[in-house]
Formats: sequence, C-alpha cells, structure tokens
Amino acid sequence: MSAIENARATLAANIGKASQPTDWFEITQDRINLFADATLDHQWIHIDPERARSGPFGKAIAHGQLTMSIMSFLPGGEGVGLPSIDGMKLGINYGWNKVRFPSPVAVGAKIRTRGMLKEVSVKGNMIEVVNELTLEVEGQDKPACVAESVLRLVF
Repeated sequence: MSAIENARATLAANIGKASQPTDWFEITQDRINLFADATLDHQWIHIDPERARSGPFGKAIAHGQLTMSIMSFLPGGEGVGLPSIDGMKLGINYGWNKVRFPSPVAVGAKIRTRGMLKEVSVKGNMIEVVNELTLEVEGQDKPACVAESVLRLVF
C-alpha cells in the first residue's frame, strides 16, 4: 500500500472521533494589539481597553480572525483532530467552511480547541481533510468559534 493509501485509511478510521482538547491558552492585550498591527484592524473594541469598558462586551475582545487563526496551533494540540500521519511532507491550508463566532473572547480569557475529523478524500498526490474545530472559552458554555478547516496533506 502507498503512503497516501495508508494515510487515507488511518484518517478514515478517525472520522467522527473528537480529539483531546489543547492546553488552555491566555489571550492577552499584547497579542491582540500585535494582531491589530498585522491586519490593520485597529477597531477600539479590540485595542482600547478603557473605551471598551463602556462598549457592548464590557471589556476589550480579541478579533474573530485572531481566534480563528490560532485555533489550530494552540499548545498541546499538534494535529487537533488528526492522527499522526506517516509519509506526510507538509500541510497546506486550503480554506475554511461554515465559520461562526457565537461568543467573544475577552482580554485575559483562556481558550482551547477541540477537533473532529469530518471528511477525507484523495486529491492526486494529496489528501484533503475537513476538520471541525471548536474554540472553547474557559467558564463559558458557548464556544467562541466553530469552523471547518480544509487542509491538503502533501506526500
């Protein structure tokens, strides 16, 4: 069996199984400010903690795009929702499906991610996976982000 066939079989056996959560990770004002600088999104609800106190969330919040950007890479979550794959050279972000931000992530909040593999298909010398990621906020019932990550795994 080829590396791709082995990988597809390994991945297919994990469809529908929830991963262990990543470690908790604190969202700081410094991280939010750096993201604002990188993306040019300096809206006051993100970067002005004083003004944000009288805003709709009662304090500054992280950008939705920031939480989505890091949810796959939080400490302790290598391959969130994906098993270890032999022969894989690299992974490529192919896009996102059905992204939603049900609740905000306030400055100082701790977040973590859980993953669940939903789909696996062979695309030439790659495997495409759809992985549902859920970003949880410590002490909140509602997740901060739920999105389907689409990855291409290169062999």
